[in-house]
Amino acid sequence: VMDMEEDSAIPIFLGRPFMKIARAIIDVKNGEFKLRVHDEVITFNVFEVMTHPNDKGACFRMDVLDEVVLEATQKLKKSSSLECVLTDTMDELDEEDVIEMSECLKHLNTFKEISPSDANHEELKGDNTLVSTKTELKILPIHLKYVFLEPNGEKPIIISNSLSQLEEEKLIKVLQVHKEAIGWSISDLKGISPAYCMHKINMESDYRPVAQPQRRLNPIMKEEVRKEVLKLLEAGMIYPISDSDWVSPVQVVPKKGGMTVITNEKNELIPTRTVTGWRMCIDYRKLNQATRKDHFPLPFMDQMLERLAGQAYYCFLDGYSGYNQFAVNPEDQEKTSFTCPFGVFAYRRMPFGLCNAPATFQRCMLAIFADLVEKCIEVFMDDFFVFGSSFDVCLENLELVLKRCIDTNLVLNWEKCHFMVQKGIVLGHKISARGIEVDKAKVDVIEKLPPPINVKGVRSFLRHTGFYRRFIKDFSKIAKPLCTLLNKDQPFLFDEECMKAFLTLKNKLTTAPVIVAPDWSESFELMCDASDYAVGAVLGQRRNKVFHSIYYASKVLNGAQLNYATTEKELLAIVYALEKFRAYLIGSKVIVYTDHAAIKYLLTKAESKPRLIRWVLLLQEFNLEIKDKKGSENLVADHLLRLVNEEVTCKEGEIKDEFPDEALLSVQERPWFADMANFKATGIILEDYTWQQKKKIFRDANYYVWDDPYLFKVGADNLLRWCVAQDEAQNILWHCHNSPYGGHFNGERTAAKVLQSGFFWPTLFKDAYDHARSCDRCQRIGNISKRHELPLQNMLEVEVFDCWGIDFMGPLPSSYSNEYILVAVDYVSKWVEAVAAQKNDAKTVIKFLKKNIFSRFGVPRVLVSDGGTHFCNS
Repeated sequence: VMDMEEDSAIPIFLGRPFMKIARAIIDVKNGEFKLRVHDEVITFNVFEVMTHPNDKGACFRMDVLDEVVLEATQKLKKSSSLECVLTDTMDELDEEDVIEMSECLKHLNTFKEISPSDANHEELKGDNTLVSTKTELKILPIHLKYVFLEPNGEKPIIISNSLSQLEEEKLIKVLQVHKEAIGWSISDLKGISPAYCMHKINMESDYRPVAQPQRRLNPIMKEEVRKEVLKLLEAGMIYPISDSDWVSPVQVVPKKGGMTVITNEKNELIPTRTVTGWRMCIDYRKLNQATRKDHFPLPFMDQMLERLAGQAYYCFLDGYSGYNQFAVNPEDQEKTSFTCPFGVFAYRRMPFGLCNAPATFQRCMLAIFADLVEKCIEVFMDDFFVFGSSFDVCLENLELVLKRCIDTNLVLNWEKCHFMVQKGIVLGHKISARGIEVDKAKVDVIEKLPPPINVKGVRSFLRHTGFYRRFIKDFSKIAKPLCTLLNKDQPFLFDEECMKAFLTLKNKLTTAPVIVAPDWSESFELMCDASDYAVGAVLGQRRNKVFHSIYYASKVLNGAQLNYATTEKELLAIVYALEKFRAYLIGSKVIVYTDHAAIKYLLTKAESKPRLIRWVLLLQEFNLEIKDKKGSENLVADHLLRLVNEEVTCKEGEIKDEFPDEALLSVQERPWFADMANFKATGIILEDYTWQQKKKIFRDANYYVWDDPYLFKVGADNLLRWCVAQDEAQNILWHCHNSPYGGHFNGERTAAKVLQSGFFWPTLFKDAYDHARSCDRCQRIGNISKRHELPLQNMLEVEVFDCWGIDFMGPLPSSYSNEYILVAVDYVSKWVEAVAAQKNDAKTVIKFLKKNIFSRFGVPRVLVSDGGTHFCNS
């Protein structure tokens, strides 16, 4: 600032600040003003400025500050801020000029005597209905309460209701020191420094700008747009613009709350969302299509929840209008332009709706809290979660985070920040010192949902329940009837099976277990199982000898996998679980519990199916130990007791779904394998056995494998075969001999077929011979001797073309009315003659012989055929 006149109140204000004025030489000659500072020369030409007063390329301008201030006071006297902005043209009000002037006015105290403008400005603020003089307090849950950082009841915050007096005083003291990090209104937003983080909109190489027209709005929506535009203008987040190539329309949408269930006019329960107001949005779809995408990753939700679970205290923080705290690159601000009934405006701060806004936000948050993430804070977009193993640790971590927010001008929303609580909702899950649980509010809504009446309702229900599928064991297996309704060209039939799946899923959610966070210093336990059409697994760890679940997973088998054998399905369940939980299990010891003991033998077997060998090779990556699933509930004695307990009457027709492969029959005698099965499962032998009987059991036990609830026999070929009782053996023999695919073979081949099917009992070969001998069909038409036919003789071949074999092929698909092929082959030279024929009659044969054989090769001595009527016709 340089005084060029006698009146010191009217200085000349240069557009560029002069930081170095020591040893400055000022030279005024021929209308030029030259300022030399060291080696730098700055020239100001008065005549050029007068000729081109609005030239944006000019670096310097001379303004009289009295006129600038007077101009600003005239604007403040207008009716509203919206009118003030809209009545100024872009030539009179340039964004860079406003920023420059506001920065300079901060350092000037010369114009305090202009009191009318200050009074009008304060009066305008008082009349503004958008600025609330007193913060409205909402009703809080029972575990939260309000406290105030100032004695006059201003600046409220929300803390835990279970803190002691001393803990509460410590917390309030920390928050009072760092209250600059908390915002109570939009005017508290300072904005993160552009030098620290700025949103850029990089365009694709082949984009074309699109300027869309505004959309019609009714008076209610128009009023909402007016309030929002006025609020953003007063906060300095938007400014008018008139020459943008990109213009997007404004859209007003309902501000929806949570899900609820209401009754319609037909007295039917239907799910819907509550509407709490209206929200102004901008349709940036055209701009997003032309924007080069930023693929910055978001953190994995399940891993973040596991790091948060198990802590004693939490502080849940939320950014105040998080996106609006980031500046938009000046070169890209015009791309954010939007049109409304009050004009066209562009954003200085990052708006909602831009495709790369989440990536920019997450990148900046990780940069701000880079050294604190996963140690004392977790960041997911504008949600911050501070945690600690005790009150003092959590308070210390909170102080670090608040100080970092002040240093970077990041402002938190007081209304969404909960300090020093012991439980809370994180990304739809409840976390506490116990572990991870489902959000009861969401589950209550799902529990009230009526049965779906169309495919859209089924898909919506599966999306709601699928969000918590890690809490539901065998989710895919339970939901399979509902998933079938989503198939293409599938008629919608919500039958009893679908209703059962619908009710089961709702019941599973209401009784969902508490999931614990993994302890990486301990080994993991994996329990796998397979059914006819699904595989499932449970990941957990054992703490204090008690198993705690970490994750449930399941999958429906596809068309090819449905045809797998039982052993293949069980191994597939293990492979699926290891791939699903690979991030947990790699590098740690894994104990796999399976109810199919044959899996252990596959790992050591030299030869097997290529598919099984490939899966076994995949298991080599893990530090794996496979164990049998054992427990008192799996003892074979209990299983056999269920079989012989009481006879099944005709009224007991239902079989439990948990045992789909088990036939509950009326057993009148003990199975032949009962002693061996009891010994393999419990290691107990009846006391009344003789020494020879006990010795035989000890010797034979090496050839048997117990896989609850079945016993398997290891054969000479090292294959496992299921030991079956005598009453089941007759059914197996009938299928392997009498059924359409049995073939009615003799006893030896029938026994071999039983072994190939994977079954065994001690009298297998004897029973197979007896069954074949007693077969009625085999006695009637089997093994009939042909006594009336002469023995076969070798054919005597003399010369070429002396002996021909002839026969018809067909009928074949019609081609030019031909459905047969008549073929003749010479027995010596193997020469072939063939013609297409419409019929397979004697006339066709005679015509073929005359034209193709007799006329070309002479009359043969022998003509061999199958004796058909077309060859033997007189």
